[in-house]
Amino acid sequence: METCKISNLYTLTETIAIELFQKVTYPWEILPQIGSFICELGKRLDMEKFEQHGENIWIAKSAKVAPTASINGPVIIDEEAEIRHCAFIRGNAIVGKGTVVGNSTELKNVILFNKVQVPHYNYVGDSILGYKSHMGAGSITSNVKSDKTLVVVKNGKEEISTGLKKFGAMLGDEVEVGCNSVLNPGTVIGRQTNIYPLSMVRGVVSKHSIYKNKNEIIEKIKL
Repeated sequence: METCKISNLYTLTETIAIELFQKVTYPWEILPQIGSFICELGKRLDMEKFEQHGENIWIAKSAKVAPTASINGPVIIDEEAEIRHCAFIRGNAIVGKGTVVGNSTELKNVILFNKVQVPHYNYVGDSILGYKSHMGAGSITSNVKSDKTLVVVKNGKEEISTGLKKFGAMLGDEVEVGCNSVLNPGTVIGRQTNIYPLSMVRGVVSKHSIYKNKNEIIEKIKL
C-alpha cells in the first residue's frame, strides 16, 4: 500500500519526532512507542527553549498554554504552539511547532506535526496528523472497533493487519477534515485531501482527493 507509507504521507522535517519515523515503513507502527520516545527525547531538549513542568512534561517557553488546560505526561509541546481553554492532553502526545489545540479538544497517544489545527471540540486518539492538517469543529478519530477486534487497514482488496486494538487515523500533510466528521479505526488519508463535513470515513483515501462519501471520491483538478 504505497499511499500508506510514511514517505508518501509526511514531511518528516516538520516534526520533532523525525527519528522515530525513520525506523519504520508505516506510521501506525510507532503508536506503541510514542510514550517511551517522549521520555527519552525530553531529556535531550534544549532547556534554553523548553521548561519541564512536572514528570515527563516539556513545554516550549514560547508556547501559549491556557491556565484551564489539563496536561498529563509524557508530553512535549513545541515552540509557538497554542493550547487553549479547557484542552485535555491525556498523555503520550507530541504537539508540533505552531500547532493549535483548541477548547475542549482531547489528545491521547498522538503526534501532531507542525502547524496542525485541532481547534474546536475534537477527539484525537492513537493517531498521527501531518503538517498543516486541520480537523474541523466536532470532527473526531474513532480509535477502537465496536467489536474490540484488532484493526486492519483496508484499501480495496488490499489489507494490512496492524496488530493494534487502538488505532485512530493517519492524516497526511495538509489534509482538511470537515466539521462533525468521524474517522473510523484504521483510516488513512493521503496528502492534500479534503473530507466533506458530516462524513463517515473508513479505510484508505488517496492523496489529492475530495471525499464526498464512500461512493463519491473524486480527484482534485490540477490548476
